[in-house]
Amino acid sequence: MRASLKDVAARAGVSTMTVSNVLNNKASVAPGTRARVQQAVAELGYRPSLSARNLARGRSGVVALAVPEIGLPYFAELAHFMMIEAEKRDWTLVVEQTAHDRGRELALLSGGRGHLIDGVLMFPSEVSADDVPSGPSGPPVVLFGSASGGAGGDPVVDHVMIDNLGAGQVATGHLVAAGRRRIALIGPAYEPRSRRQAPRVAGYRRALKAAGLTIEKDYIEHGALHDREAGALAMERLLALPKPPDAVFCLSDLLAIGAMRTIHRSGRRIPDDIAVLGFDDVDDAAYLTPTLSSMRPDKAQIAELAVDVLDRRFAAPEPAQVWRANCDLVPRESTLGVS
Repeated sequence: MRASLKDVAARAGVSTMTVSNVLNNKASVAPGTRARVQQAVAELGYRPSLSARNLARGRSGVVALAVPEIGLPYFAELAHFMMIEAEKRDWTLVVEQTAHDRGRELALLSGGRGHLIDGVLMFPSEVSADDVPSGPSGPPVVLFGSASGGAGGDPVVDHVMIDNLGAGQVATGHLVAAGRRRIALIGPAYEPRSRRQAPRVAGYRRALKAAGLTIEKDYIEHGALHDREAGALAMERLLALPKPPDAVFCLSDLLAIGAMRTIHRSGRRIPDDIAVLGFDDVDDAAYLTPTLSSMRPDKAQIAELAVDVLDRRFAAPEPAQVWRANCDLVPRESTLGVS
């Protein structure tokens, strides 16, 4: 039978309140008494009840991680790192798949869907920062992944993100440096909620302009993000052009995988005829043939920042901030060739 607080108190010859003070590291306990309690804890193998501690603080110890599709490699890998960070704080992480449903996302922002949750870590798909309830009407929220600003441009909720515009520019610049001059793009050109130009696309355009290259409208294919089939179909349309591209920047690795399939089936070679660059650097990128060059958002850093910020918000409210995570180019065979 698991030892209780009363068992420890009886073994040490003190009150349960004294045991609680020792476990909570309060300074009001005499050194000799503290030593007896610690010895009793060790002898009985006592472990404090996490649920009791949380309830005493008015918390459940449960945090929701909300992503559009947990089956997508990027979100699965990110959830892995989020769980590692949550375990460090003895949190229970509940993964919620929102399925790009605005109603589900709004329900989580206002306190959950039937769960008693302390806070929310969310990749917003159909809501914006302005949808996050202000004040005590909802749990603390940290967003990650998309643009953060409210209607006035200032952050209205904590947001962890990468420099997508800069990443798009670095990715396209890598293809330019490799000698490519007809560089296409596969992926959504606009943000789903605001209809503003997607930052990665803006970075692509900026890099082409800096290199003195023409931005060809026919080279921008608006494939659905994270969809292999969409990448394959978009690449078919690009290959049917009078002057097919000699490189393609895909806004996700899954789009790139679909594009590579079409290129292989057409009899063309990667990267000799067409170089391919993806985004997300999912685990499979390093095991494709050829291996896929990709932009790598630091998923471990994103998770660490998001969980740390939420933990700080539990302690005290502060003005919302935007937190930046790293995103680096990982060049591989699909742009460099086999060495």
